[in-house]
Order: sequence, then C-alpha cells, then structure tokens
Amino acid sequence: MMVGQHYRNRGPYTDSMERPPHGLLLVVSGPSGVGKTSIVHEVVRRFNGEFSISATTRAAGPGELDGRDYHFIDQARFQRMIDANEFLEYAQVFGRSWYGTPRAPVLAALAAGRVMVLDIDVQGADQVRARHPNMFGVFILPPSEEDLLRRLRARAREDEAAIEHRFAESTREIARAQKSGTFDSFVVNDDLARCTEKVCELLVTRLGRDAASTRH
Repeated sequence: MMVGQHYRNRGPYTDSMERPPHGLLLVVSGPSGVGKTSIVHEVVRRFNGEFSISATTRAAGPGELDGRDYHFIDQARFQRMIDANEFLEYAQVFGRSWYGTPRAPVLAALAAGRVMVLDIDVQGADQVRARHPNMFGVFILPPSEEDLLRRLRARAREDEAAIEHRFAESTREIARAQKSGTFDSFVVNDDLARCTEKVCELLVTRLGRDAASTRH
C-alpha cells in the first residue's frame, strides 16, 4: 500500500473516542515564515498546555532533536502508523516528505482536560475539523504578500528558487484557508506581541464559553 492510500479509502470516522468530553484542541495554521512557532509556544506556556509533536519522514535539520522538534521516522514506519490508524491527520508536504499528528497524545491531553495545541497546515486542519468539529482553529496571516516574501527571504534557509516556490504554495494555502470554513478566527501578525495577545484573548473567550456550556 502506498503512503496516503489508507486515508483516502477510509469512510467517515465515527469512533466516539475521537470526541473526548474535556480539554480543548487548538489548531494553529499559517504560511511558512508568518511567526506561528513563537505564538504557539507562548500559548502553551500561558495556558499550561501541551504541544503536539508531529512525525515526519524528512531528515532532521541542523539543531533539531528527535522527540523535541519532530519524531523523525522512516517511510516504512510512517506507513505502518497509517495502517494502524495512529494518525489524527497526515499529509505529504510540497510533494516530498510526509507529516502526521500522532493521535494518542492528543486524546490523552484532551481527556485530562488540557489545552492541546497543533501547528499544522490547512490540509491537516481540514482533516482534524472533520474528526473534531469542536476544535478551535486560528489562522495566522501576514500583513501582506510582500511582507511574507520578505520574511521568507530573511530566514536565509533556501535559495531563491525554493523561496519563490514556498511563497507560491503559501499564497495558495492562505486562499484555501479563507474558503475552507475550517478556521474560527484569522489574526494578522503585523506585530508578534500584539498578535500573540489576540490569539490568547480568543482562546480565553472560547474556554469561557465551553465552561459555561458545560455548566448548563
């Protein structure tokens, strides 16, 4: 079986274990270079939450550690996890490496009443929304396309051709996010501190609403 075939062939997921009664699943998405990582880690710190560590088939980059940044696994193991239905979502990114969110840690955190934070792309967020309709989705936007391109170049991680490709993919991802209906809020990161505060305010509001609905 090829990687990815299992998900496409599977019908709607109905297992009630996918809908634990406690905790909150926060999904944060946005294009590369928009500042998601800094926002996500601050949210985890403030709310004593947990960050979901993705599995990937790509090699570790400079300074990356297995189990801290990603679970770096080979394609054969990734396929076995697909076959065992161990991913909450998974996808191939830029036609190269595969990325997936292991399900067990997410469900354990939600069952314990924790805020579980996922930093994933729009395709993955769509899958999670289908399985967890009560997730809270936030998409981080750049102030403009020009600013996004500037940020990608400032990272100096890739050559110009790769940057242009990533920029084109990012603009398509933004358009898809805006049309998908998957996200509850869109927040522009024109200032990191201000954007982080806005995301935290949105989360406080959602947690308060969920608590009120539980009491009634």
